[in-house]
Amino acid sequence: MTDASADRRLLIASNRGPVSFARGPDGTLSASRGGGGVVSGLSAAADEIPMTWVCAALSDADREAASRAKGGLLDPAELGGGAAVRMLDIPQAIFDSAYNRVANSTLWFVHHMLYDTPNQPSFGLAFAAEWEAFRLYNEMFADALAAAALAASASPGRVAIQDYHLCLAPRMLAERAPGLSIAHFSHTPWAPPDYFRVLPDEVGREVLAGLLGADHAGFLCKRWADSFMDCCEDLLGAKVDRDRRQVSHAGHVTSIGVHPLGVDAAQLRARADEPDVLARMTTLAAATAGRKLIVRVDRTELSKNISRGLEAYRELLRAHPEWHGHVVHLAFAYPSRHDLPEYQEYTAAVQRLAGEIEAEFAVPGWNPLQLDVYDDYARSLAACRLADVLLVNPIRDGMNLVAKEGPILSDRNCALVLSTEAGAAAELSGQALMINPFDVTQTMQALHQALTMSDAERTSRCSALAAAASALPPARWLAEQLRALDRLPGS
Repeated sequence: MTDASADRRLLIASNRGPVSFARGPDGTLSASRGGGGVVSGLSAAADEIPMTWVCAALSDADREAASRAKGGLLDPAELGGGAAVRMLDIPQAIFDSAYNRVANSTLWFVHHMLYDTPNQPSFGLAFAAEWEAFRLYNEMFADALAAAALAASASPGRVAIQDYHLCLAPRMLAERAPGLSIAHFSHTPWAPPDYFRVLPDEVGREVLAGLLGADHAGFLCKRWADSFMDCCEDLLGAKVDRDRRQVSHAGHVTSIGVHPLGVDAAQLRARADEPDVLARMTTLAAATAGRKLIVRVDRTELSKNISRGLEAYRELLRAHPEWHGHVVHLAFAYPSRHDLPEYQEYTAAVQRLAGEIEAEFAVPGWNPLQLDVYDDYARSLAACRLADVLLVNPIRDGMNLVAKEGPILSDRNCALVLSTEAGAAAELSGQALMINPFDVTQTMQALHQALTMSDAERTSRCSALAAAASALPPARWLAEQLRALDRLPGS
């Protein structure tokens, strides 16, 4: 980050931090890089700007490491570089209610429009207690950020708060530390007003007002930004300017920006050329015996639409028997939120459907489907390098970085079959084969088109997809948001 603003220390806040700890057999603590797209996107910028990262301690080992840290701040030199880290020891009962019951079982479901509304949700006294825990969780972050800002240098501070877990924190922080420049970024979709109204009225208004405490609110694509502004108008009576770049509410103006997170292509390709990835490429190539490969890489997450993707593949094998013995579907569906019953059942349903496909079509020497539900990042990279077709069909997704990473990695110039409901569609729709994620037959037809596409067309499309995917790598993505903050009056 080369602009003059890089001299100003940045505070980052997110639920998951850039590092996690584990206790070895001898009792010693070891650190490893934290997982998740938010962490990946922000960690890439940590070496380019002075940064302190406030996050939650997610394990007993995290809590022990935080308790040992001088002044509660983990030294970046001891973590291999990057940001200094302050881990918050949030009481387990508050964390469970805030993270599992509100953030992941309510706000996530609203923004991804996942509820079976004839039956869910139902907001009563239990939810009121959970919401109070969510409010306390956000207050703990706001308190920690205000204290960190006070302890920093005299230059005006900037804070970048991440995602729906911390949607209340911007207003809380603005009240605690006037003069800070505060940005919030939403990594999820934003629900349109008619669906956002599923939330209790006061809760919905509190979410919107909390986020409008920020000076700048960022979104992954224009569609999500527009939905947010529509909610602000309809539920808060806030004023949106004619250009739809600002929202005014309660005497405060929040600028709105669209910042589509991209991929650091050089870094990703370097990682995909390491020995563990090359070894998995050899294993996968041997197991699939040179056949065409349809690849998907997802968490077993309700919004990822894995079941309909498998149903489309089954239709492909039924409608086009010429593919029998000549194609394999590698479906990597890694565990997600396995402590929630909805996710346990969804994972089981995906496994049952995969078993049905294998039972119907598998013959000696050809297994048409390989479903794996355990996490292996190196294998995911290997599969993307080998993919002839990449299937990304979420029913709703803030961005979906796999759709961007696949074309960058592919050694075979993969074709991309992409849902219109992924945020990445705003940038990639011109070269991807676009599908309605609920239309299984259309998805099947797109898979067939992708498999039969000429080499020249595949090469042209994949090259354009890779260029679009790497247009705004993480460091530039973050710098763009900081420039938006610095352009605001009084910054």
